[in-house]
Amino acid sequence: MSSAFKISVTKMDFGVSEELTGKVYDAIIIGGGPAGMSAAIYAARYGMSTIIITEEIGGQVAKAGWVENYLGYTRIMGPDLVTKFEEHVKYYNVPIIIDSVENVERDGDLFKVYTINGDEYTARTIILTVGEKKRKLNVPGEDTFNGRGVSYCAPCDAPLFKGKVVAVVGGGDSAASAALLLTEYASKVYIIHRRNQLRAQKYYQDLLLKNPKIEIIWNTVVKELQGDKLLRKAILQRVDTKEVFELPLDGLFVEIGAEPPVDLFKRIGLELSQDGYIKVNHLMETSIPGIYAAGDCVDLTPRDFRQIVVAAGQGALAAYSAYNYIIKKYGFNRR
Repeated sequence: MSSAFKISVTKMDFGVSEELTGKVYDAIIIGGGPAGMSAAIYAARYGMSTIIITEEIGGQVAKAGWVENYLGYTRIMGPDLVTKFEEHVKYYNVPIIIDSVENVERDGDLFKVYTINGDEYTARTIILTVGEKKRKLNVPGEDTFNGRGVSYCAPCDAPLFKGKVVAVVGGGDSAASAALLLTEYASKVYIIHRRNQLRAQKYYQDLLLKNPKIEIIWNTVVKELQGDKLLRKAILQRVDTKEVFELPLDGLFVEIGAEPPVDLFKRIGLELSQDGYIKVNHLMETSIPGIYAAGDCVDLTPRDFRQIVVAAGQGALAAYSAYNYIIKKYGFNRR
């Protein structure tokens, strides 16, 4: 098969060609993480005309450190695993459009997808795999020093801090993974955590405690970030004693979790959980017939088990359900 083409679209661009916007797709996949990539592969294998619309390829996996629990890879960096995903999707000639979806509306039996660049796409089914957005600290100085010491992606920026002193804010798996990766470059790595114990799995905790470069600052939150042209220090406060103190730093990596794009889901009219995740059944069907969802944006138990392999499996199942929906509604001869 021929390789797929990837169309990069920005706000300054003139948009995509009518070749892509002027047809009806069997499935439009919104989101390019492991769930979306997996859905694209399965949809293509079912013979469904498919495109992916995503703000970025790989989602949170592209920002992950070492991945050591994905089947087939003993140890691989998140961005490298994303490259493998993309190569697999390209093999099936599924176009990947870099754009942001603003809304999805029903148009008779079809769906219209509207993007921030003013483009409009039409599909018989929609598969939402938009994942989550990383949370920010929302403290003074965070935006000022974003890209000048503050980072939300350890694999992207860790090499910039060779021999430097850095800190990771958070206590889960992503924070632990980021801290371990940073020890390969930085001279000292602090973990700042608001509680007195980490949420990270025991495997990570054992590695953290054994690493001489890592020091954990317990029961502490970040109140402010200060510096000149670059980040120079963090103002911290103890949760228990309310003591305020300074921590000299060259870099701060924020790993405090993520949240779904609730506003988009509400515009579409999907039924959501109380905290904004898409409610789906065991077939990844949402409250709107013809719209499916998979990955970190869905409300499935256990929600605290965010794993690449789970997202990929859900994406495959969403494509399977979308295919069955189309066959029942349109039959095989739908072109």
